[in-house]
Amino acid sequence: MTSSQPHASEASGNAPIAALYRQLLDSWNRRDASAFAALFDEEGQSIGFDGSPMSGRDEIATTLGQIFADHVTATYVSKIRGIRLLASDVALLRAVVGMIPPGQADINPAVNAMQTMVAVNRGGEWRIALLQNTPAQFHGRPEMSDALTRELRELL
Repeated sequence: MTSSQPHASEASGNAPIAALYRQLLDSWNRRDASAFAALFDEEGQSIGFDGSPMSGRDEIATTLGQIFADHVTATYVSKIRGIRLLASDVALLRAVVGMIPPGQADINPAVNAMQTMVAVNRGGEWRIALLQNTPAQFHGRPEMSDALTRELRELL
């Protein structure tokens, strides 16, 4: 179950970048490591929630394949906060995500995160160059954590 709210910037020609991001989260939610990795540029990078780096499609597919084989992973709920073209062939997407643990109906606020995706257009096809997950801990600011949790719960 991926919920991704469209952002006003999608209407300005950034729909392919938003679609790429949604495909990424859908691949995760299906536990399809190969489909997830295929969305990356050949030398793409992914930095996991815990800071674990993965470099290149092969490593991303292998690492996620092992994770999916060993764990029943939570599903993403997301909201795109913004998309900006940095150049005609480079885009930056910012989003917030929550995760619904297996067998649950609500997100786990402890693993809310901010995601940043850099996409590149190679030969008319958008691919992910970088996906960065950052825990949304908001140290010392519980009101910000609560507000993000409320915002994500509205997507359920």
